[in-house]
Amino acid sequence: MKKIYVGNLSFNSNDHDLNALFAEYGEVTSATVVMDRDTGRSRGFGFVEMSDDNAAMQAIQAVNGKDVDGRQLNVNEARPREPRNSGSRW
Repeated sequence: MKKIYVGNLSFNSNDHDLNALFAEYGEVTSATVVMDRDTGRSRGFGFVEMSDDNAAMQAIQAVNGKDVDGRQLNVNEARPREPRNSGSRW
């Protein structure tokens, strides 16, 4: 399973749009647009998980740089999440 980062999404994008964008390249197991907690609007990026690594790599190459809703998408393999600091200085 491969996780894909999708950046520079339109602020009107939703999970369904993201799923549809990648579904033509293979089976999408999840597609999530990251939403702002306060406004409920898209934060302009999201993640897609595809079950087939080859299909995922094909999708990354095909969708990276593609113009969607007037925005050029930035698509690449997602990096592992960095451990978060608890916010405490001590």
